Amino acid sequence: MDSKSIGIAVAASTERVALPRRSVLLGAAGVAATGLVGTRPAPADAAPRTAGTQRPPALWQVARRNGVVFGSSTATWQLFNNPPGDLGLTEYAPLFAREAEIVFTEDDLLWYKLKPTPDAELDFTYADLLFDFARRNRQLVLAAHLVWDEGFGEGWPEDYLWELDKPEAEELLFSTARAMVRRYRGRAAGWIVANEVTSPIGDDADELGFRTNVPWYQTIGRDYVARMFRLARRNDPYATLVLNEFGFETTNEYGDDPEARQEAILSVIDTLQRQNVPLDALGIQAHLLAAYWDSFDHRRYRRFLNQVAKRGLKILITEMDVLDDGLPAAIGPRDRGVADIYADYLDTTLDHPAVKSLITFGLSDRYTWLQEDYPREDEAPRRPLPYDEDLQPKPAYRALRRELAQADRRRALWRSRKR
Repeated sequence: MDSKSIGIAVAASTERVALPRRSVLLGAAGVAATGLVGTRPAPADAAPRTAGTQRPPALWQVARRNGVVFGSSTATWQLFNNPPGDLGLTEYAPLFAREAEIVFTEDDLLWYKLKPTPDAELDFTYADLLFDFARRNRQLVLAAHLVWDEGFGEGWPEDYLWELDKPEAEELLFSTARAMVRRYRGRAAGWIVANEVTSPIGDDADELGFRTNVPWYQTIGRDYVARMFRLARRNDPYATLVLNEFGFETTNEYGDDPEARQEAILSVIDTLQRQNVPLDALGIQAHLLAAYWDSFDHRRYRRFLNQVAKRGLKILITEMDVLDDGLPAAIGPRDRGVADIYADYLDTTLDHPAVKSLITFGLSDRYTWLQEDYPREDEAPRRPLPYDEDLQPKPAYRALRRELAQADRRRALWRSRKR
């Protein structure tokens, strides 16, 4: 998410408190997990069909025909009624299992779950549940994140990371990441190795485009990014290693220039490649802003995608949704406006053969982070995703399906065992 705007032990469990995503990221207390007991969850079944009708192909099937891997983000609290104790599936789980070929790990690999306080042992209870759900439904996993400056929760004092000396910071960051990668070695199609570590050159970035206003840069130095990529390659040699970033499409409420953000990420990529860092792909978050969409420059964006591809990198769209400010409160016009932005963006993006995956940040408005973090001033519920709160398809779903079907064919980066 936009940071501006936004020894391995499976311990024993308490009741999970369902918290909105942004509250979790910026300070909701992590829940201490306990050991898994009872039977494992059954695989999620496909959504029921109306008698006498034939269900259309799932979104992942439409995408696969053209070499695109389609998926979405999710978390255990969305898929299970009360993890880790009650492993009954929610009504959302079958929809997610049906439509997505790849799972972006939304919360369950963040530190508030893995290590809720500085002294806590690592706890992979929730992440194990999510990986097991993906395995049972023959889905790939894009695991996020190995390094980020958010996602800690209230158990971490505000200044704790900033006050570490270099050896302490190195031990904390790299030992945690090493344990994560080793545990899921061979089970993750890719890792978001570094998330939101770049910025336009200026007050919050160095001369190469690396963000300076993060604790890891201040305590370890710029090379923490390169070292994390090398750690990931050593411990999971076949996974796709991703640098993930936001803000490349339009200006925003802060006046950020998308071209400046593009230039910064290209500078960082060039620096990492000169150092022979094992970087495989650029992750483009694609949190699209309806209020500023008129400033989206298709030609310049295609040029940016070309510049990334010429550096030998794959391109993954990792967190797509639409913030619907600037669109009417009325559901019909607003849904059509969101769908038009989906279509406009994907018509530009999916034309490029280097774009290998399209991942939305959630499938249903029921679980969108935007409702908690950015409620509309008119109090109308946010509607940024393909399915509504009742898990019914919207115009955005139809636009997404159409654009996936019309995309140029390309060589697939990954292929799951789904069929």
